[in-house]
Amino acid sequence: MERENMVKSVSRALDIINIVGLKKDGLGVTDISKQMDINKSSVFRILATLVRYGYIEQDEETGRYKLGYKFLEISSKLLESIDLRAEARPFLRELEKETNEVIHLVVYDQGEVVYIEKLEGNETLRMHSKVGKRAPMHCTSVGKAILAHLQASEVADILDRKGLPVHTDYTITDRDMFLQELASVKQKGYALDLEENEYGIRCIAVPIFDHLGKVCAAISLSGPTIRMTDERLEQLKPRMMKIGRQISGRLGHSGHIT
Repeated sequence: MERENMVKSVSRALDIINIVGLKKDGLGVTDISKQMDINKSSVFRILATLVRYGYIEQDEETGRYKLGYKFLEISSKLLESIDLRAEARPFLRELEKETNEVIHLVVYDQGEVVYIEKLEGNETLRMHSKVGKRAPMHCTSVGKAILAHLQASEVADILDRKGLPVHTDYTITDRDMFLQELASVKQKGYALDLEENEYGIRCIAVPIFDHLGKVCAAISLSGPTIRMTDERLEQLKPRMMKIGRQISGRLGHSGHIT
């Protein structure tokens, strides 16, 4: 019986935290009591305990209760412990299983992308990419997916330093055209590499955002032109964007992009 009461108290405490967390200006004891349909004395006792441990705080002027700074402390520790590769891996494996194509996970570093994960798929495809290798941003789908969400000044700096060197006949080498391409990528939510980096290979990529809403990585799916037709790329778009949102969510991204 005592154990049941303890579990009920924990459940009520979590309910109170959820209710209070929905109100920016906080809530009073009476409001919480009405929403939970329990008496005010019980609500007050639970609030007093939560206040003591820093999970809830009371505004001295209004008497209302709101979330305490303890949650910031906990969330910051959680965010520090998040491993991008570990969080993304289940989603990448699922995508590999569904498509049998090559999957890449990259991060941005000093004007280039760095491959930090590669799943080979079951289909035969020879690519130059490998974990730890760097690649240009302007002619890769992952690079364009990241560039599209960087500040304009940072993009300009990268283009000034790296230029738009030719990799294939399909590489975009005109700066104005490339900036238009990035604007389109940002609007659509995905980027394409249509043999711009390697002949015979087409890719689709989506950006990954962190808890601050900043782009921090990208994932891509690559295949030969014979399989990666316009029709298949069209079919892959919603799936890729969904996985991008899912991985971003695992990193603490709430949907707002800075």
